[in-house]
Amino acid sequence: MGDKSQICSVWVGSETGILKGVSLSKKQAFNFCEMNSLSRDQEVSVLCWGDAHETEVLVGCSNGAVKTFSTEKGIFTESRQCGDGTNGKFTGLAVTDSSLVTCVESGLVQVWKEGSTDIVEINAGNSVCRMRQNASQRHQVATGGKETPLKVWDLERPDTPIFTAKNVRNDWLDLQVHEWLRDLAFIPDSEKIVTCTGHHQVRVYDPSSPQRRPVLEVQFGEYPLTALSLPSSPGSVVVGNTQGQVAILDLRKGLVRGCLKGLAGSVRGLQCHPSLPLVASCGLDRFLRIHNLEDRKLQHKVYLKSRLNCVLLPSRDPEVCPAGVDTELEVKEDDGPGDEVWDTMETVTEKTKKRGLEEKADCVGKKMSTKKRKAVKK
Repeated sequence: MGDKSQICSVWVGSETGILKGVSLSKKQAFNFCEMNSLSRDQEVSVLCWGDAHETEVLVGCSNGAVKTFSTEKGIFTESRQCGDGTNGKFTGLAVTDSSLVTCVESGLVQVWKEGSTDIVEINAGNSVCRMRQNASQRHQVATGGKETPLKVWDLERPDTPIFTAKNVRNDWLDLQVHEWLRDLAFIPDSEKIVTCTGHHQVRVYDPSSPQRRPVLEVQFGEYPLTALSLPSSPGSVVVGNTQGQVAILDLRKGLVRGCLKGLAGSVRGLQCHPSLPLVASCGLDRFLRIHNLEDRKLQHKVYLKSRLNCVLLPSRDPEVCPAGVDTELEVKEDDGPGDEVWDTMETVTEKTKKRGLEEKADCVGKKMSTKKRKAVKK
């Protein structure tokens, strides 16, 4: 299994509790799981890298376990119980200063220090949909959810948030606008944070300004937005919604730059490559897709059999096999049929319809001829 895991460049978590590795260079996919204990309560909710060298993948399961997968050995090396699942699924996972940071749907954020029994706990509010880490200041995380505003926390001083967003003004009927933050990200080289909501809005907040309301708001489509990610080039954001629509939005002008085609079903996982113009997406249609953000063309499409929740990209080029790995490795096992299988299958819907019409016409003809024979006899 170690040879298989070393050629994998994209990692995907599924509803069935399986960690799936995909090799774009060899066009293959593999399942990594403990089959003897596989069950629905091990649904993979979140993924993140466990170390700076990206040799470990941390897998957050819905039963409260955080499992460590070694990409070099191809096995799960450790499992840590960070809850019992009663507080909901994981909505965020991060690593900072040899500590593990977890967040669940109930709003409980916990910092698990290595080698210590002391657990730092933060109550971020009810129904938290997402927690994200600030890549430039790793001791900072942001949270938000349904009827729970955006909050930024300093894990070194966890008593109170360092920023709490203010809800937008009432609508034209003077009714309160319900908050429903679904995903967020820290904008690099600034203190700004971009969020997407279940009311199809993209908002930008600036904690450095005295204004706690959004400094920019853009609407996309008519359906709830479920995921977002920031491309390597500044000034834009990629968002996906419950209808499988993925768009690139301009954060300066508030306009839609373009849409990525080919998706079907709700988008659950979305991640842009940190240095290349690539974005990976997955969701309920069971496909992993890699799009190029410059020409918006589909680069890779892999069927992975299970409904997918999250995706994790490496910092290296995912289309190139890593150095020191046997590129001539021949692996017979594949995770599912490719598109070429479906392309060679004959479509029978039109023929069935045509055959049905022909049979109906024959029946009508027989009835007419019978009536004529009866008329002649008379």
